[in-house]
Amino acid sequence: MQADQPLGDLPQSFRHEQQQLLAAGITTWIELSNLNDNQLSRIARSGLVTARNLKRLRGMAALVCELNLAAADAALLMHSGLATVSALAAASPQDVVQQTGRLERQLHSGLRPVIDLATAHRWIKLARNRQLGN
Repeated sequence: MQADQPLGDLPQSFRHEQQQLLAAGITTWIELSNLNDNQLSRIARSGLVTARNLKRLRGMAALVCELNLAAADAALLMHSGLATVSALAAASPQDVVQQTGRLERQLHSGLRPVIDLATAHRWIKLARNRQLGN
């Protein structure tokens, strides 16, 4: 996914945050990832949103922008406890598969796991390369 892509439809749990972001003129993942804590707090005060959820969205935006992940993949990593590039870089492929698989089982999706070892390895390699580049 390109960093300058529109936010698109965020998960239902972030519907109020999306409305406030759009009202604040934040329409792309890169714009969201560039917000600082003060800007997030200001947006949070302006409606039915929480700074906590806005920070989660900013974390997703960092994964989308820095690693070129799809928003759904970034959301899965965030909800699995791998919410930052550094957390992903420190994980093993098996950790990623276990953590994302555990979340999918808790959600009772009934689907086959989305993340396999090859995908996990590719994401970790991207994260480690990103850290070396910074």
